[in-house]
Amino acid sequence: MEFFRIRRTIPFMRHALVFNVISALVFVASVILLATRGLNFSIEFIGGTVMEVSYDHAAEPEKIRTALQQIGLTDVSVQNFGTSRDVLIRLPLKTKEGQSQNAERDKQSQAVIAALKASDPSVQLRRVEFVGSQVGSELATDGALALLFVCIGIVIYLAFRFEWRFSLATIIANLHDVVIILGFFAAFQWEFSLPVLAAVLAVFGYSVNESVVVFDRVRENFRKMRRATVPEIMDASITGTISRTIITHGCTQMMVLSIFFFGGASLHYFALALTIGICFGIYSSVLVACPLAMYLGASREDFVKPEKKAVEPTTP
Repeated sequence: MEFFRIRRTIPFMRHALVFNVISALVFVASVILLATRGLNFSIEFIGGTVMEVSYDHAAEPEKIRTALQQIGLTDVSVQNFGTSRDVLIRLPLKTKEGQSQNAERDKQSQAVIAALKASDPSVQLRRVEFVGSQVGSELATDGALALLFVCIGIVIYLAFRFEWRFSLATIIANLHDVVIILGFFAAFQWEFSLPVLAAVLAVFGYSVNESVVVFDRVRENFRKMRRATVPEIMDASITGTISRTIITHGCTQMMVLSIFFFGGASLHYFALALTIGICFGIYSSVLVACPLAMYLGASREDFVKPEKKAVEPTTP
């Protein structure tokens, strides 16, 4: 389905080198930020206190955050849990020197309940749980393994789907997206939680889909446009999929923005990671994957076998 069609081929490959240099600089900057500043992990990864409280009316997460900020608890996560009256509060553990974790946890939970009761006497404490650092390290390891297995699965899929040059270009372009997302979170020290990890994995698959669509058109045009050069094939393929790209990414981005603006604080960074991934996913599929495949030597011979000339019989 196309709402519009661009009649004139846009020369993307003419400026491919400039965009590739920009991509390389952004990628290197993201790696440096990850190495120097690191990620601001949530309590799922570093450990902390999880509290479930209940009200006799619909809870107001923003009011709860304000009450906790007044007692110095700023790095907290507040979200509805189950019903509108139940709230889940996550607190990072900050153990003072010479004080045990259990003592600090008890002191912290008592301070939270006291602050919430001062704000609304109807609050009731349902449960208090402690997430240890060992559990957090296991989650971090499992998350890294999940990302690794996704990469391996995509490599295997692309190896069967395309010629190796296109597969390698797609993998590099998608890793480019993931590293840049992590670079943003390292640069601004946004909280990296399990929902953000899910968004990163979703972006990985989403970006692969866009690259596959473009390379499918490249393969088709190699067979149809016999006299065109490789850059002309790439330009025609990207231009031919622009309508589909705008419709798909535009609709997806509208849904993500609705989550970003109306989903509350618990989904804020999830939607933010998806927004960055969608924008860079379009960019990488057009201006990273295609030029890389071209630089790696993709040619018509990879898809179209040259015609064999008939050998004339020699006369004795």
